[in-house]
Amino acid sequence: MPLPQPLPFTTLIQVSELQALQASGAPVLVMDCSFDLTDLQAGRAQYLSGHLPGAQFADVHHDLSCHDAHAETASGGRHPLPARAQVAAWLAQRGLNPDTQLVVYDRQGCNFCARLWWMAQWAGHAAVAVLDGGLQAWCQAGGKLETGEAPTPAPGHFQLQAPLRTLRSSAEVLAALGQPQQTLIDARAPARFRGETEPLDPVAGHIPGALNRPFSSNIALDGRFKPATLLQAEWQELLHERAPASVVHYCGSGVSALPNLLAMEIAGLGGSALFAGSWSEWCADATRPVERG
Repeated sequence: MPLPQPLPFTTLIQVSELQALQASGAPVLVMDCSFDLTDLQAGRAQYLSGHLPGAQFADVHHDLSCHDAHAETASGGRHPLPARAQVAAWLAQRGLNPDTQLVVYDRQGCNFCARLWWMAQWAGHAAVAVLDGGLQAWCQAGGKLETGEAPTPAPGHFQLQAPLRTLRSSAEVLAALGQPQQTLIDARAPARFRGETEPLDPVAGHIPGALNRPFSSNIALDGRFKPATLLQAEWQELLHERAPASVVHYCGSGVSALPNLLAMEIAGLGGSALFAGSWSEWCADATRPVERG
């Protein structure tokens, strides 16, 4: 079977493309990032109950965050971002090689798997893509599932490369607050953005001047990302002639902001950055300004 083109996949991959790639014998590593912010055991339980054949489990809390007080982290917040070297070492441990096509998915509308998509590219691995529509799309296409733990692949040889994604710190966000070179986009639900409710963090509200685009706005009714042309129109309307490269995405803890960043890439509006510490890091310092409404 011929390889689907073009390769590598760097944003989205469709179920048919993944199946063709696997049938071709090309090196593919699939990771299931299913998760629940309110039940840290739920993601693994979901994975064990059914996952794509051979898929490894990537835990947002334990694998894609660093809670070791003695380890270097790249952000604060509820899901501290591991240092780039730690990300690269973990990817290699899980079987990633320089020529591997990494495919990530979840069953929560891309809420969680885009975190791994971004982290892999931040570590310098371009060939990583989100399975459009996630587990549900795989099942709808007749794809089989496996249960239990998948066999662990042999360690890979991936090594840290120059970053392909941009990270912003809280200090950088604060320094550029209110400046035209920075456009903050908050991916949380409107009620959290406005400060009417806050179920996870001690302070309600948002970073002053931020615009609100809930991450779920990028997903069509069929569970897949909206077409690139529609995403482009929606994002351009929101940005109102602001440069895509001025955009800094955030959410509660640097997870659900990433479907927004991915959507901009799909739409051809590249170059935006991530404030990984997000609202949970921002509001932890009482000297930082807060806006409501």
